[in-house]
Amino acid sequence: MRNLEFKEKMHEYSIWRANLVQAIEMYQQWLTRYGMDDAHRTNTLLNILSSLKNDRITLAFVAEFSRGKTELINAMFFAESGVRLLPSSPGRTTMSPTEIFYDAEGGSYIRLLNIESRLEDMSLAEFKNIPERWTQLELNCDSPTQMQNAFKELIATKKVDRELADRLGLWNEREAATQGVMNPDTVEIPCWRHALISFPHPLLKEGLSIIDTPGLNALGTEPELTLNMLPSAQAIIFLLAADTGVTKSDLEIWMNHINRARSAKKQGLAVVMNKIDAMWDDLGGSNDYDRSIKSQIKASATILKIDEESIFPVSAKQALLAKIKSDKELLAKSRISALENYLSNDILRDKRNIMASIVMRDIGSLINESVNTANTALSHASEQLEEFRKVDFHNQDMTGKLMAETRDRQSLYMANVENFQSSRRVFIVQAKMLINSLAEERINEVIYAAKHDISKSLTTIGMKQNIRKLFDDLRDLLQDSVDITNETRRLVKAIHKKFKDEYGFKEIEPILFDIKKYQLELEEVFEEGEAFRTSAKVTMTEQGIVVDKLYSTLVAKAKVILGRAHDDAISWSNGALSPLARQIKDHKKQIEGRLQMLRKINESKGTVAENIAHLEAELVPLKRQREELAIMIKSMQLEGQLAESS
Repeated sequence: MRNLEFKEKMHEYSIWRANLVQAIEMYQQWLTRYGMDDAHRTNTLLNILSSLKNDRITLAFVAEFSRGKTELINAMFFAESGVRLLPSSPGRTTMSPTEIFYDAEGGSYIRLLNIESRLEDMSLAEFKNIPERWTQLELNCDSPTQMQNAFKELIATKKVDRELADRLGLWNEREAATQGVMNPDTVEIPCWRHALISFPHPLLKEGLSIIDTPGLNALGTEPELTLNMLPSAQAIIFLLAADTGVTKSDLEIWMNHINRARSAKKQGLAVVMNKIDAMWDDLGGSNDYDRSIKSQIKASATILKIDEESIFPVSAKQALLAKIKSDKELLAKSRISALENYLSNDILRDKRNIMASIVMRDIGSLINESVNTANTALSHASEQLEEFRKVDFHNQDMTGKLMAETRDRQSLYMANVENFQSSRRVFIVQAKMLINSLAEERINEVIYAAKHDISKSLTTIGMKQNIRKLFDDLRDLLQDSVDITNETRRLVKAIHKKFKDEYGFKEIEPILFDIKKYQLELEEVFEEGEAFRTSAKVTMTEQGIVVDKLYSTLVAKAKVILGRAHDDAISWSNGALSPLARQIKDHKKQIEGRLQMLRKINESKGTVAENIAHLEAELVPLKRQREELAIMIKSMQLEGQLAESS
């Protein structure tokens, strides 16, 4: 499949997302127009709109040095520039992890974070919020040559004292010894820790984001890549070299970084066997060439324990040259089409399904409730019309009886309100307990107490025991929240059941706080923490560096997860009883509308036919309201999912 088709698929996804945003914005306006908006609904819709508008499809390219990773990125996405845009000459290329995307507000630039920032107790995510800490180079998008020259800064290196290189995690004595380097005074290291590149390439403008990681050393010394950036990528493309197969360092990346990032899933993962052109033998011919490639794929699949179909043989060098020269024969020889086909279909399809399920999860209940409200309002109005058609409004006794019945309903409504307020007060107390159980102060108390104990440990064994205690304490803290969550969920169910059974409210499946997803995420962190705690590297590394790495990666990630759980609990508690409150409000509106209509008819001097015609006219806006909602749901392309969830 040609890159053009990937661009077309990406464009289709971008249009789908834009249409979804437009439909949700129309739904938000619909709620406002018919007086159904409230703080909870507005906040929910604004959050999902922000998520959609900032959505990116992230592809992470991971490989050891000299596997042709950057050349593959050039071939797949930037060949139309006519040059090798990103530096990918033989030998060491990109020296710092690089993110490529489009920043509409910031424009075209390269931002570079100095390597010495590793010594600071801040994560990459925190540094990204401080633009002044980055060195910025402007890009001239009308000049591929200027961009090409600017990108050369990505491979910049400098020499520093060996002691500084060691503190930065960029000196490995054992590795240096194998290369014949013994006790050097200075060590060559990358100038930059991380690079952010923004320019208005069509694919980047439509939401594509690329992560280029420079080998095992970067993955080992920047755990944030493995812990945060790789797991969040839509797909990981892992490169091997066809002439070497799976080397020891390839296998280390695979076992310690790729497998962990993908967990048990194999979705969103492609293994690329690059440089197949190196296996060509003029004497052996095409049959021997094909057999050699198949043999290497089989061997690599066995070592990595994956299906052979998951490995894509490619020549990035031939693909780039073929696209620049528009050489169809060479492009076919490069075999890049199968990989592009996988990205065009499987990855973009999966991304669309994931985004649709997120939208459904966040606003599906709101839309279902709106559908029920619109249907109920129209149904009640139609029933009332049929009832009034059968009533002799000239009979004062009959009219009085209808008025009395409606006032009885009004009295029952007031009792409902009083009981609802009482139930809500009980819920607020319980919800406050849930929110407080996840409060930042409580979490920080555990984290900073543990940091003191870990730092003061006199032995490596003691330090490792305190690290384990930290994660055990965090697990216990979350378990308290789980227990409170279960109590809160039972209370919400009981309140809904009470109003259904005792007051005849329409049955609504209550939205319950979901803490399980945070449990699963934290358990992954705890597993990573155990691997970190028991690793030989921790034993060999200076204690202060271990503590810094632990707190800037694993602990920071745990805090983020617990912080999201806290914010989610607040947001959920604000809207948990909203459907009931809206039912009460709608019930009040119906009663008042009925009383008003009876008074009008009773006081009217017109004929019965005229009064009935007036009632029929009142059905028109209710029908329009429902029709508008149906159109918006169709625009969202959520009809099937909504039907399944209702």
